[in-house]
Amino acid sequence: MSQLPERARIREVGPRDGFQNEPEVVPTAEKVRLIEMLGATGLSRIEVTSFVRPDVIPQLADAAEVLAAVSLPDSVSVSVLVPNERGLERAVALREHFHEINGFLSASETHNAKNVGRSVAESLDGLSRTFVRARSEGLRCEGVISTSFGCPYEGHVPVERVLDVACGLVDAGAVEVGFGDTTGMANPVQVRSFFEAARSRLPGVELTAHFHNTRGQGLANVLAALEAGVESFESSFGELGGCPVPAGATGNIATEDLVSMLHEMGIFTGIDLGALIAASRAAQGVLGRPLGSHVLLAGPVDWRSS
Repeated sequence: MSQLPERARIREVGPRDGFQNEPEVVPTAEKVRLIEMLGATGLSRIEVTSFVRPDVIPQLADAAEVLAAVSLPDSVSVSVLVPNERGLERAVALREHFHEINGFLSASETHNAKNVGRSVAESLDGLSRTFVRARSEGLRCEGVISTSFGCPYEGHVPVERVLDVACGLVDAGAVEVGFGDTTGMANPVQVRSFFEAARSRLPGVELTAHFHNTRGQGLANVLAALEAGVESFESSFGELGGCPVPAGATGNIATEDLVSMLHEMGIFTGIDLGALIAASRAAQGVLGRPLGSHVLLAGPVDWRSS
């Protein structure tokens, strides 16, 4: 086994990726309460919301209200997802409340068309303009590439195609690129090979892995990414969220499952696992149904690891 990193960074995406996939709208006050609980866990990065069209994703129609109301420690870097320049302009009106933007597109033409109604080239062109505007506001930019490990419509997505898109995002101003296993198609051998290639092609760029547990391989893929030198991950408390396109592709890896595994492996995160479990338990109460996190059900192996 390759030398594993001593530390790992985690961006919590549940308040955006999780809530937007719920069938009902979570009340604004409950969103704020849960986000503030997450902020008290030691998480250093939280994606709070997304400035998408309210008629498309009504679950996040209160993005401005949530962002303005939430109170987080100064140590937390707050990010928002923006689909385009219009979304950024809405976000910039609340510039004092966040630090980073995440812009997204797919590596697969079919998935990108179904998800945002554009070609990959059109999305990349739009994000280039968005990142220029964001950087003028002093915002850090991350580019997120969906279907990096496979597309439910096209099947295999060539690694070089994904990395070409990543290079385009970096040229546009992204200092971090997130690679999404959008519908849970990745396997550990593929992941390790992919990130070895990505590190070679994108030196000096922060590479972030975003895995889904759709087919139960999420944490195995995390280990493969760690072995390839990845130190940055995105996850969702309670295993909330997934991808609305296509139906059935649910399940981000649970942040508490990820943190529990990392701690048991001796990898530092700075996160209080007990407080994180409490946040997921609170979300479970708000939603009124059991959530998919294993650690939420079974508890951690050793509470001292939190």
